[in-house]
Amino acid sequence: MKENSLDRRKFCTILGAGSAALAVKPLTLFASEPFQVQEKPSTNIGDATKIPRNSLSMPGKFPGKVVHIKNSKAVVNDKPVEQEAYMMIEKAMLELTGQKSLKKAWRSFVNPGEIIGLKVNPSAGKLLTTSHAVVKSVVRQLTESGIDKKNIIIWDRRGIELIDTGFNSENYRGIKIMGTEQQDEKGSYFNKDGKLYSEGNIDKEWFYWADVDGVYDSKTMQYMVNGGKYSYFSKIVTKEVDKIINIPILKNVGGSITNAMKNLAFGSVSNTGRLHAKLLNDTCAEVCAFPPLRDKVVLNICDGLRGCFNGGPGANPQFICNYNSILASSDPVAMDRIAYDIIAEKRIAEGLQKSASPDSLTFLAMSSNLGLGVSDKEKIDLKVFDLS
Repeated sequence: MKENSLDRRKFCTILGAGSAALAVKPLTLFASEPFQVQEKPSTNIGDATKIPRNSLSMPGKFPGKVVHIKNSKAVVNDKPVEQEAYMMIEKAMLELTGQKSLKKAWRSFVNPGEIIGLKVNPSAGKLLTTSHAVVKSVVRQLTESGIDKKNIIIWDRRGIELIDTGFNSENYRGIKIMGTEQQDEKGSYFNKDGKLYSEGNIDKEWFYWADVDGVYDSKTMQYMVNGGKYSYFSKIVTKEVDKIINIPILKNVGGSITNAMKNLAFGSVSNTGRLHAKLLNDTCAEVCAFPPLRDKVVLNICDGLRGCFNGGPGANPQFICNYNSILASSDPVAMDRIAYDIIAEKRIAEGLQKSASPDSLTFLAMSSNLGLGVSDKEKIDLKVFDLS
C-alpha cells in the first residue's frame, strides 16, 4: 500500500490481544434459528479501527451505490455464457462509475503497474464456483484497460480447490494462480520435517485475535494452518497484491447470505474453524475492517449468474438456480444487502420462508458500524437494468 501505509511491526505494537470488541447486539446469522443471547468473546477489532483509513478504504468511491444487471440469456443449459457475462459487467461498470468509456470505468479503480488480486470462491466445487464466464470477462476487461496479465493474481484460500475448479495456467495463461493453503506435487500438505507448507504463506504480523481457541487434529490442522486464538492474514493480501477485486457467488447460508463480506473475511485468514460457532457475524464484519482488506478491496462484482437458495454455502444440485444477475459496487455491505433480497425472493417463491427477514443480517449492521458500507436499504442507491 502506498497511501497511509503502516509499518507492520508498528501494527503489532498497536494491537493488544484482548481488546474489547465493539458492543453490537449478538443476533444469530441464521433467521431460522431461535434467538439466544450468548456471551460475546472479545476480539482485537478496537485496535484495528485505530489505524488511519485512506482514500481507497471501504466503502470506496461509490458508497451505498449498487448496480444490478439482469439478463435471461446469461445462462444456457445451466452454463454461463461468457459473452453475455462480458456485456453485463461492461454495463455494470459504466453505470457504477458514470463513465462512457469502459477503459476509464476500470481506471477508476485500478491502474497499470499495480498488482490486482481477483478473489474468487471455488469452495463449493465445480457445481457452484465463481464462473469462468465472469472471471474471464473481468480479466479481459482489465487487460483491455491496460492492466498486464502478469500483474493479475487469481486467488483464494485453498490452492487445491482452485485447481479442481479450473483456475489453472491452461485456462488463464500468463496469470498467477495462488492459494494460501498449499500442497506439494504429491498432494501432501507437510514437508519432510512434518511442517505445513502453508505456514510460510501466512503473515504473523497481521492478525485477527479472538478469545476462542482453535483446537484441531492432524487431519483438520492442514486446512486451518494454525490453532490457538490468532487468525493470521494471508500474505496474498498483506504483501502480494496492491488492490483486490472481490468476485463472490450469490449463495445462501440458512436464511441469510454468504457473498461479498464472507468471501473476503473467511478467505483471507487462517484458523477459521473456531470462528463459525460464536463469531460468524463478527468475523464477516471485523476481519474486513483490517487494513489488508479495508484499504485494498476497491471493487466487488457478484457472480449471480448461477447461485443457490438453500443448502448453501455448499453445492446441493436441487437448490442451485439461475439468478441471471451481476451486481457491482465499491461498497460490499450495500451489495450484500441487495444480494440478500434476491435470495429471499427466491426462498419465498420456493416456500422456504414466508417473508424477508433482514434481522438475519447482523453482520451487515456490524459492518456499517465499522464504517465499511451502507446496510440501511433506504439509503442504498440501487440501479437495475435488464439486458434480456
